[in-house]
Amino acid sequence: MDGLSEDSTLLSAVLAADFIDRITQNWLYLLGVTLTFWGYHTCVGKLDIWLTLCFIAWKYSTATALLQYIDLKQIGVVTGITLAICFFGCYILQRVSPRNGNGLTGDARSRLIPSYTTHTRLFPRKHSFSYSQLSVGVPVDYSGNVSGFISNDEPSSSTRLRRLFRLDAWFYVNPTDHLQRQHSPGGLRGKLDSYLESKDMDPSQYPHAYLVTSPRFLGFGFSPVSFWFLYSPEKALSAIIVEMHSIFGERHSYFTTRDFDAEAKHIQHEPSNDQGLQRAQVKARVQKGFHVSPFNSRKGFYSILASDPLGPGSGFRGLDITLSLFSSKGHPKLVANLVSENEAVDPCDMTVAQTVEAVLNWFWPVAATFPRFIKECAVLFYIHNLHFWHRPEPLKSSIGRLADDIEKSLEVAFRNYLRSLVERSSTPIVVRYIPSGDPQVSEEVMRSPSATDLDESTNEIKIKILTPVFYSRFVHYAHDSEAIFCELAESRTFWTDRPEQLTKIFLKKGSPPLHSSSLVDYLWFQIIKNLRRRPRKIERPLTSAAKPSSHNTGIDIRDFRMSSMDAFVIGKGDDALKKAYRTAVLQLFVADRITLGSTTSLGMIELLGRVGISWALASLIAHGFP
Repeated sequence: MDGLSEDSTLLSAVLAADFIDRITQNWLYLLGVTLTFWGYHTCVGKLDIWLTLCFIAWKYSTATALLQYIDLKQIGVVTGITLAICFFGCYILQRVSPRNGNGLTGDARSRLIPSYTTHTRLFPRKHSFSYSQLSVGVPVDYSGNVSGFISNDEPSSSTRLRRLFRLDAWFYVNPTDHLQRQHSPGGLRGKLDSYLESKDMDPSQYPHAYLVTSPRFLGFGFSPVSFWFLYSPEKALSAIIVEMHSIFGERHSYFTTRDFDAEAKHIQHEPSNDQGLQRAQVKARVQKGFHVSPFNSRKGFYSILASDPLGPGSGFRGLDITLSLFSSKGHPKLVANLVSENEAVDPCDMTVAQTVEAVLNWFWPVAATFPRFIKECAVLFYIHNLHFWHRPEPLKSSIGRLADDIEKSLEVAFRNYLRSLVERSSTPIVVRYIPSGDPQVSEEVMRSPSATDLDESTNEIKIKILTPVFYSRFVHYAHDSEAIFCELAESRTFWTDRPEQLTKIFLKKGSPPLHSSSLVDYLWFQIIKNLRRRPRKIERPLTSAAKPSSHNTGIDIRDFRMSSMDAFVIGKGDDALKKAYRTAVLQLFVADRITLGSTTSLGMIELLGRVGISWALASLIAHGFP
């Protein structure tokens, strides 16, 4: 300004007066922008406020002028050096801090097992591959950290970053990655006992157990198959659990016992000098019931041959496991082997140099398990022209995938709704509800008011949700009875032991009256009502070579009304439940019409839209104050 220098004490006062003058001249424009800004951000969140403020700052030269004083290259170098110092500092602290030992003596100790796996496909095309991998063996009874190298307990860190990278150990086996999803206070041992009890087995028959699996490295990794070796009180191999994981996050476990009678007959016919060299083995055949490879159907059976990796007084003997897949007609299709490549290593005996060497040698094989799976799938599909099988929903004996945020919100609403139906039932009924997809929730027993333990007329029903997709499909139906019986008989997204008793819970009722506490709720649920349409049934099995059947459903002449669960949420749900429910349902229904049902794609479109609106608001504000 003329007559004022940059050192003048009146400069700040003049700038403030100029700013107030511009506000006075543009007060009407400013009022309109402020009301628009307030109305928009009332319906969204803090992210949009910060985006708008950042765009406003970018619009003004006073803010952008600061960038010329910032050296981005220097900031990048300093940030990289800082992260490196923090990373290696954590490692040094980890090495100098006192650590627990194995906590065990004898053969069952935590070990690093350099191993080698081979896959040989025999039908319908021949294809084979092999690669080195790092397996770890951990005693199930032990929970803790082994010399800062292997950790086989659940993460206790409170921060998300620390839980992700697990800086307390290089490799770890997390109990949440195995068997049932729900947390067990007993760690691996507690999960194993719960699994055995679900199979009507006495856990005391197998007091000793040893788990062989692929570990995670700093939070990354994928274990397609794990082996639980179960031992009798005399430490004799007695059973094995083969736990399989799919890339979709589903799980299935095969339990088989050792046939001692068949072994005794076999040993009687062998020369006496060979009996002492015989390793204990579990040899069995189990029916396939899980979708693992996209190039195999769910039919057929597995042949399992697993040798005892431990031996009394002989230390760790090594891995020697063979899984063979046969078709339902008995034709061999696939053979997979897992064998030890070198001697197993006890982390307690490793020096710092050996630890560094092991990390450098094995971090990539552990992290590359999933990319290798994708690469081999691409070879089979594009080079060998194999047809792939679309993923079917899991069976009752399997564990479904993890639920997304929308399905978690709908699970809460469905649980509350089911509880209200049971509590309003006039007949004595007990429902054991088993959810799916969220390890933080557990099963719940719901009772009607007239149900008592002494009443013989009480009907007990078990409802098990097989996949989280049930929750997102249930809200598409306008009628509860139709939803339950279509999802049970056609799509098979849930299971019940007494389907004939479902009518006592989910009765066909008339349209419930709409009772809303506010105009906003009324409008939102009217939109949900108008967007609702019946979902298509899940077809299975379906290969890439087959064409899906045409869905000629005709015209639905029924009134697509507000569902009973809508009425429950809007009438008896709290504000948090209403907001979570209507947001989840609207995202599903809008995604059906815009992004072919993909809520992820819809979320990306929503984010781009919010960024665009924030930029437009920032431009309006900047335009009013040139």
